[in-house]
Amino acid sequence: MRILQTIGFTAATLLASTSAYALDEVKFGTNWLAQAEHGGYYQAVADGTYEKYGLKVEIVQGGPQAANRALLLAGKIDFYMAGNMLQPLNALAEDIPVLEVAAIFQKDPQVLIAHPDQGLEKFEDLAKLPTIFMGKDGFASYFQWMKSAYEGFRDEQYKPYTFNPGPFLADKQSAQQGYITSEPYAIETEGGFKPKLFLLADAGFETYSTLIEGRKDFVEENKDLTQRFVDATIIGWYNYLYGDNAAANELIKKDNPEMTDGQLAFSIETMKSFGLVESGEALEKGIGCMTDEHQKAFYDSMVKAGVVKEGIDIKAIYTTEFVCKGVGMDLKK
Repeated sequence: MRILQTIGFTAATLLASTSAYALDEVKFGTNWLAQAEHGGYYQAVADGTYEKYGLKVEIVQGGPQAANRALLLAGKIDFYMAGNMLQPLNALAEDIPVLEVAAIFQKDPQVLIAHPDQGLEKFEDLAKLPTIFMGKDGFASYFQWMKSAYEGFRDEQYKPYTFNPGPFLADKQSAQQGYITSEPYAIETEGGFKPKLFLLADAGFETYSTLIEGRKDFVEENKDLTQRFVDATIIGWYNYLYGDNAAANELIKKDNPEMTDGQLAFSIETMKSFGLVESGEALEKGIGCMTDEHQKAFYDSMVKAGVVKEGIDIKAIYTTEFVCKGVGMDLKK
């Protein structure tokens, strides 16, 4: 009897052990090289949060030569980090079956950067400048919104941005696009001055950003896995912003050796001070939250600006099922 009991105990132990380590494998693709703006994902890998949620997550780094969104659509990765809501709106127009399940950034980090002491105090003052350096995507999207929402902006201000701050630094009567977590640090370091920053989100360009995107069929067929990935990612973000993020930063620098400690520290502080991750609905309902009202307001503003077509069923490209549940809020210190 004792032998049988021992065998039974051993079998049960092995079964429990096997269950504990039978992790669901997930591939998550970012949309650029590793940086602090991806910190929560790296944190959840580094501190074991994903594993605690029964997941083995591989972060597939994006970059200039990467095609991670194409890999998502081909079923080679499971989730993708979309830029902002214009991407899924365009996908809907092209009948591409993606679904946004969480919005890690409540604010898009897109910023216009200007020189100090040029009489620019409010966002609308940028209309006085003869030159704004922008990428063609920015000209086709947020600049059209700027013309719709504010008086004075005109197509003649547009000059192509080549991801080189040299032309902006040489022309005090210009502004330049950038991400508020990145380019201002480079300009302050290289130019030797603190630039004026105008965050588009604070001027009314209210798209969610840094979204977790999945294929619609995959999410619908794997709701439990999706919920676990979203919850663990949210906890990763709270721990990255308010806990010990040293191990996550080491993983970021391993994937992207050009990343510096100075840039990481600047980006983290900027995410906090400008409320990129925590503002709006996220303050009350947790990181990642999305609401129908917020989505509709942004969509309506894009219709008015002529960026997207009227009559689109925007609820087909996102779901609030997995967010706004207060997950991880107790970790904020």
